[in-house]
Amino acid sequence: MTPITEVEGRRLSLSNLDKVLYPATGTTKGEVLHYYAATAAAAILPHLRDRPVSFLRYPDGPGGQLFVTKNPPPGTPDWVETTPVPHSDDPGARQVMVQDLPALMWAANLVVEFHTPQWRAQAPETADRMVLDLDPGSPATVVECCAVALWLRERLAADGLSSYGKTSGSKGLHLLVPLEPVSSAVVSSYAKRLAMEAESALPALALHRMKRALRPGKVFVDFSQNSASKTTATPYTLRARAEPAVSAPVTWEEIEGCRSPEELVFRAEDMAARLERYGDLLGPLLDPEEARALPADLP
Repeated sequence: MTPITEVEGRRLSLSNLDKVLYPATGTTKGEVLHYYAATAAAAILPHLRDRPVSFLRYPDGPGGQLFVTKNPPPGTPDWVETTPVPHSDDPGARQVMVQDLPALMWAANLVVEFHTPQWRAQAPETADRMVLDLDPGSPATVVECCAVALWLRERLAADGLSSYGKTSGSKGLHLLVPLEPVSSAVVSSYAKRLAMEAESALPALALHRMKRALRPGKVFVDFSQNSASKTTATPYTLRARAEPAVSAPVTWEEIEGCRSPEELVFRAEDMAARLERYGDLLGPLLDPEEARALPADLP
């Protein structure tokens, strides 16, 4: 029998709570739902709110089938908000928005990674943050990503911009920058310029081109996720990895001090203590007072 629970007045069916989703740690679906309800909700919901969500679903765990869901899944409750996100092959397309705890728990029950764009539904294609996805090509690791991140932090500061780091929850690091609202195309242009400058300044370490043959031992500074059509793993989402790794905010001290990849791996069970110690390290992304304009010389 599927248990029914009530969350803030909404009735939810939560299924297969004893199912092991992460065999490496024995983490069950019930524990995943508990992470979102009891640990992550207050931190993740502000980063999800008003943004159309793409889901990477892994209902049988990371070793099973993975598939991306952009349209509202069949059976989406009518109280889950959706927003128009038209695109060329479906001008009537809509996507889910996770606006509250009941919607978060409904989505988490589908076993998902949460991915969101850099813009809000009220202003499509107008970014309020920039992301630089630092992706290491083996044998490079997050340690090399940290070195590139430190260079980028100083370069951004020279333009009057503050940056904040989080793990990707996989191998790399994301840098996020709060912005005064501006066209996603303009942000993409600026991000590409930064990636090219990073490669010029750190030729043995950084790369702005995606070509696989160039990647080994270097950090690809992926600027493309600033495109209005792209999304990035939402802060605090679990990832479909062997263990229940979280895309976790980190301090600049942790980035500066990173000497081995394991130092920047955070799992679901680590997050309660981190949130208690630091609060939301990405809180400045949500504060309009922290937003700054991009340089005026952009096209």
